[in-house]
Amino acid sequence: MSQTKKIALVVQSGTVDKLYCAFILASTSVAMGWEAHVYFTFWGLQSLVKGAMEKAVLPGDYKHLEETMRKNLERMKYPSPYEMLKRLKQSGQCKIYACTPTMEMFGVKKEDLIPEIDDMVGAATFLNIAADADVNLFI
Repeated sequence: MSQTKKIALVVQSGTVDKLYCAFILASTSVAMGWEAHVYFTFWGLQSLVKGAMEKAVLPGDYKHLEETMRKNLERMKYPSPYEMLKRLKQSGQCKIYACTPTMEMFGVKKEDLIPEIDDMVGAATFLNIAADADVNLFI
């Protein structure tokens, strides 16, 4: 009997390209029957504040490509990052974690965060989760 595979992602950036990267990897792993564990820290955590994910943009070096990217995603009928996160949560195979030290550093309270958060944890707790994963990635 095989054990369910797991992916652990650390998301430290809240730019739209990094959010898409994280959610595409998590969605793909869930579609493959894996568990996905996604830990948001530093600027990645900022994207979990209510309303922030919808305002995510490309980093400055790629800002000139943003309109083209958004038009192509719309043409492709690609969901927004927040819609992807909601679909991941509906799968029942994805857990979303907010970094508590980063929350304290930026003055973010639990009530400031989107409702899809499963837990607020520090690095040690997430490292225990990641230690059990088959794949670990930093985005």
